[in-house]
Amino acid sequence: MAYHIEFEPVGRRGECPPGETLMDCARQLGVSIVSICGGVGKCQGCKVQVLKGTVSEPTSAETELFSTRQLNESWHLACQTYPKSDCTLYMPPESMTTSQRLQVEGQGISVVLKPAVKAYRVKLPEPTLSDLRSDATRLLDALEKQRRVRSASVDIAVLRDISPNLRLWDWQASVSVREHEIIAVNPPGSRQLGLAVDLGTTKIAGYLVDLKKGDTLAAKGVMNPQVGYGEDIISRIYNAIKSPKASAQLRRLAVSTIQQLAADLCKKAKTKVPEIVDVVIVGNTAMHHLLLGLPVKQMAQPPFLAAIQKALNIKLRDLGLHFAPGAYGHILPNIAGFVGADFVATLLATGALRAKGLTVAMDIGTNTEVALISNGTLTSVSCASGPAFEGGHISHGMRAASGAIERLRISDSAVEYQTIDEAPPVGICGSGIIDAVAQLYLAGVLDEGGRMRREHPRVRVNNNQPEFVLTQEHEERPPITITQHDIREVQLAKAAIRTGIQVLLDTANRSEDEIEQVIIAGAFGTYIDISSAITIGMIPALPLERFHQVGNAAGQGAKQALLSLGKREEAQVIADQVSYIELAAAANFTGTFAQAHYLGKYRIKNGRRERITGEGLGL
Repeated sequence: MAYHIEFEPVGRRGECPPGETLMDCARQLGVSIVSICGGVGKCQGCKVQVLKGTVSEPTSAETELFSTRQLNESWHLACQTYPKSDCTLYMPPESMTTSQRLQVEGQGISVVLKPAVKAYRVKLPEPTLSDLRSDATRLLDALEKQRRVRSASVDIAVLRDISPNLRLWDWQASVSVREHEIIAVNPPGSRQLGLAVDLGTTKIAGYLVDLKKGDTLAAKGVMNPQVGYGEDIISRIYNAIKSPKASAQLRRLAVSTIQQLAADLCKKAKTKVPEIVDVVIVGNTAMHHLLLGLPVKQMAQPPFLAAIQKALNIKLRDLGLHFAPGAYGHILPNIAGFVGADFVATLLATGALRAKGLTVAMDIGTNTEVALISNGTLTSVSCASGPAFEGGHISHGMRAASGAIERLRISDSAVEYQTIDEAPPVGICGSGIIDAVAQLYLAGVLDEGGRMRREHPRVRVNNNQPEFVLTQEHEERPPITITQHDIREVQLAKAAIRTGIQVLLDTANRSEDEIEQVIIAGAFGTYIDISSAITIGMIPALPLERFHQVGNAAGQGAKQALLSLGKREEAQVIADQVSYIELAAAANFTGTFAQAHYLGKYRIKNGRRERITGEGLGL
């Protein structure tokens, strides 16, 4: 008798024959689950929680890994566990491979639907010699009489096509109205679509949404072509300052990419670009300004100010974007020079404003934003974490693409790893880099200061610097290594993030032990192994259950604002309430930043690092 197994939140379900593990079942159902060790219980990467049903008793590997509380909550290793009945399982983000997580990121959101644009189907009376009203007046009158909607104006671009179109459609139409303005007139039965865009420094994510139902019809992420002008936002700002031509090109690159992204999404959803009647765009302040053609010079010098903080509503054609003829783009508000609309969207999506207990919310990327929330009070900082976690400035670093090492464990002199798509290894992405540094530290290859010891058999010297060989040379592929320089790049990136958290705590006169939850957003933030991040000192050493990895929350927040005028108002409230600290100007910045470079589990108090020894953290 087979058992019915459901894997959440990926939504896969199917039958699992008796005598097969949950890992076997996952593979049969196409659920991509971490299995660095090949399913023998060594890597401990395939953690699942049994929400419903009965399974086999915990093995010795499971009792060593999980705390008593976690065992009582029915946490298991999928490779060690056999179902004894129908089961529903929860897979935490760290147990999913990159490909599986990307599928999860497109899930729908729950909001009260109140979009800025509404559609009304009308049938107009045909003109006669005794009814000489203009086509526009005829449309406005029909809208008011049939739908009780009074519109004051028709967008000029709509007017240019209104006469031939109404006659082509036999005087019937779907009319899109935004704040008493007709912004589109489409054939009857046309869909009302919205586009949410997360304009990231490295990637641009787009979500095509049905405004009537709230469903996400298609989602896609692409690389931001602006990387040719610098991997970080500071480089792009300086390029824009030095050359008006470069500034214009940066804007054109963003615009053309968004336009193409919309076309790709519409093709995937089997619809048309002109049916997109509303767009919401979020991005950090630099991306925001470069897209809109706003000045950025003031962002490059103290006190690093934005040109504008309030939300904007702009005709998309004024940006060079072409969707419905009169469509607007709603740009969420910024908080400060380096904390932008994307972080406002993150706070919106995660409900951070209503968080109970001391909460840290962070969106990890090339630029990492961190907020401390306590009883409705929000304080934020921006951390220049750099491109290391995106594979930049790392000798064999790469984006999270096929063949990238994404999970890694070291045992004695053996290295076990898992690559994206289980393809042959060609490099290492951000989550794998964090795992590698954590494992090298735990194996004693790195000391607390990050110095690589040369005694290990897999450490060699190349170009006068030590490097650790992760994969041996293959006849078709060179070896993949982690160098001393790579370690220093990771230390700089993780120290910036840890310093940001600590400065916020010190400013509020709170300690990290008081933190009740840590919300980690961003595509990269979803992929990291929290235990590894704690091991390298990137985040405070708190029990794992206090961490919540929420994926691309900025994109989710943009979708919420697309579907709800109330959410747009809430976004502005968030931006108005958040206070901002310039990190480098904080009194305790220098000392904290120096201490945060160290590896290991520690607390920082009064600018001093205190090592944490022993277990008992639920890690």
